[in-house]
Amino acid sequence: MTQGPYKKYQKLLSTLELDPDPEQEKACKILQDLRDKLIEEKQQKKTKPSLFQRLTGSEKKKNSKPPIKGVYLYGGVGRGKSMLMDLFFESLPKTVKARRVHFHEFMIEVHDYIHSRRMDESGVGMVEQALPSLADLILRQYDVLCFDEFHVTDITDAMILGRLFKILFENDLIIVATSNWEPDRLYEGGLQRERFLPFIDLLKSRVKTQHLDSPHDYRVLGIKIEGTYFTPLNSKAKKSADSVFSELTQGNMAEEMTLTVKGREIKVKETLKGIARFTFAELCERPYGAEDYLTITRNFHTVFIEGVPKMGYDRRNEAKRFMNLIDALYEGRRRVIITAQTTPEKLYSGHDHAFEFERTVSRLIEMQSDTYP
Repeated sequence: MTQGPYKKYQKLLSTLELDPDPEQEKACKILQDLRDKLIEEKQQKKTKPSLFQRLTGSEKKKNSKPPIKGVYLYGGVGRGKSMLMDLFFESLPKTVKARRVHFHEFMIEVHDYIHSRRMDESGVGMVEQALPSLADLILRQYDVLCFDEFHVTDITDAMILGRLFKILFENDLIIVATSNWEPDRLYEGGLQRERFLPFIDLLKSRVKTQHLDSPHDYRVLGIKIEGTYFTPLNSKAKKSADSVFSELTQGNMAEEMTLTVKGREIKVKETLKGIARFTFAELCERPYGAEDYLTITRNFHTVFIEGVPKMGYDRRNEAKRFMNLIDALYEGRRRVIITAQTTPEKLYSGHDHAFEFERTVSRLIEMQSDTYP
């Protein structure tokens, strides 16, 4: 049997790949406990209940209180949430069917499925009819779903989640999630948020919520600014980006390409050997979403984003798209070369996305380090 996450964590400490962190250790023990219970339950399901259990119904009494069906790790950026979830995911035996996925990508798949299951031309009742069959498909494929960057900003997602997860939890699917937001702050300030509150109550009743309150931001280790992030926006920054692009493409002539996402076109004016060169305006001043950015991530291993401006409240939409873009590239472990008006910490000064943008700042810093990607 594979080692559990806690043993893997201890090994990383012993080899000095990690520094001791009581908050991380506490969270890792919770994940270890979840793994142990999951494996134990799978083994029990192979054994039929005894005659005494069937007659007395004792095998059902333990379910009088909804069992914990997962772990929800939340906290500030760079605290090791994703690392701990990866240790859990990698420690699961092959008998456990599991998937690790960025939450944005999962919700795109949910919407795609609903769209493909139109029940009639009007679409009336489409979601209500599609969600049970989607839940059944998920339950047949997986025992565990691990979500990275669990966050809800879209009203459609908010309305879908409660109905879908109710079915998944009732059928014993295990959910492990990382988030920068505690459950009570999910979809905070969103339209018709009162309709989303039952989902929050459901989530808190079925998963163990753990605040990873580490005092360290591990993503700032090994910073190397030179070579991937050039500021301010001037001729020197452009010359540096040109030099990096020329070096990566070995001086060969770049080509044009068009990516198609559900009828939408993403123009790539310069690309070669898995490298793509974009401007901030091309990627963030157009109505692109997470699915478009995931498509870019799947097609290129290195992405240039040039001309990133300082953003305030008046550019909150562009800032949101920039956050989604960096999330997709980071999750895909893609190399990113940026020219920007200022340093990551000073790129956004608005209040709408101030908390969320901290994650983007942290990721931009890590993307410049020797240890990335």
